[in-house]
Amino acid sequence: MRVLVVDHDAACARSVVHLLRQNGYGAWSVGTGQAALELHHQADLVLLDLGLPDVDGLQVCADIRAASDTPIIAVTEHTTELERVLCLKSGCDDCLDKPYGVQELIARIEAVLRRARVAALRSCIVHGPLRVDAARREVYLSGRLLSLTRKEFDLLHTLASRPGTVFSRRELMARVWQKSAGATAGRTIDTHVNSLRNKLGDSSWILTVRGVGFRLGRGMTMAA
Repeated sequence: MRVLVVDHDAACARSVVHLLRQNGYGAWSVGTGQAALELHHQADLVLLDLGLPDVDGLQVCADIRAASDTPIIAVTEHTTELERVLCLKSGCDDCLDKPYGVQELIARIEAVLRRARVAALRSCIVHGPLRVDAARREVYLSGRLLSLTRKEFDLLHTLASRPGTVFSRRELMARVWQKSAGATAGRTIDTHVNSLRNKLGDSSWILTVRGVGFRLGRGMTMAA
């Protein structure tokens, strides 16, 4: 498991990285919020000190959460209840006060990763060769990772989440683009549907229901 340590205090970061490596984790550190935003996708968990020099720590947490489901443990100094609530609302999975002991740190990391693994299993939709992994925002076809844009993934995941349902263009615009259906809605959706069909290699994965919208063309089941 890879842990990204985000802390502007270089000596503290080196110490935490050393402790994590001693306990079997792959770990490395960065000292700014911008670096964390660029590298979080490479980690299985982010240990985020909120006292960063360039970007507000809560904003870093919110931006990571908006882009991925990577687990985040926020590290703070003597937080109040309100500050802990703000951490959790920003997308942190847990909060840890400084100073902390090694055993508590490892226990919290293990607990957060355990919850993340359970959530990841529940978030996968599979059928035959197709696997849609919502936690990692990845789609595999016959074991091959498909290169999808963010909106292509959101569109496919929406259709796959309710395989028997026909989604109208209006509903797809609201769910995927968070917009009301305007004059360009049809072209926008058709363009993304055609791109998905090409990447899936078979137009029967997404069917057009004339005058209504689109539905998944093959029944899918939730992974156990």
